[in-house]
Amino acid sequence: MSRFIRLESGCLRAGNCTIVGDVRIGAGSSVWFGAVIRGDVAPVLIGQRVNVQDNAVVHCDTGVTNSIEDDVTIGHNATVHGKQVGRGSLIGMGATVLSRSVIGRQCLIAAGAVVPPDLVVPDRMVVMGVPGKIVRQVKDEDLRYMEWLTTHYIELAEQYAAGKFDSTDFQQNHIDRK
Repeated sequence: MSRFIRLESGCLRAGNCTIVGDVRIGAGSSVWFGAVIRGDVAPVLIGQRVNVQDNAVVHCDTGVTNSIEDDVTIGHNATVHGKQVGRGSLIGMGATVLSRSVIGRQCLIAAGAVVPPDLVVPDRMVVMGVPGKIVRQVKDEDLRYMEWLTTHYIELAEQYAAGKFDSTDFQQNHIDRK
């Protein structure tokens, strides 16, 4: 049995992620191990080719839709609790995007950053720190990496769905280095 399940929408999801409530996920998107997407108090709309990586949480405030546009990467252990994340943005590992914040297109929210409530981040900006502050524009090299992540996670999710990693037996492949 594959570790990933293909939904009718064309989205791929890990068997142990949690998706509840009013959640819509576009084709080519992937929801990874342990991730939680809760549309229980308002809709969560996730575009195409979005990857929600391991243990990330996507939720929203009561009555406030959280919209994640196409080609967004949400890194491992990130929490996205804002209002909108623009197309092609990267939410880094362990970053926190708080209530009603709006992240523009092609933005980079650095690993561990905390985007404060109601912050509006213009397109192609980098946010770093706690509390998060806009520190510079996204560089071309940042943008290339962000675009690569989208393609990489589409390919990786397809490999999981095809069963590439299902037969791996840790005990059989483990090498004792004592």
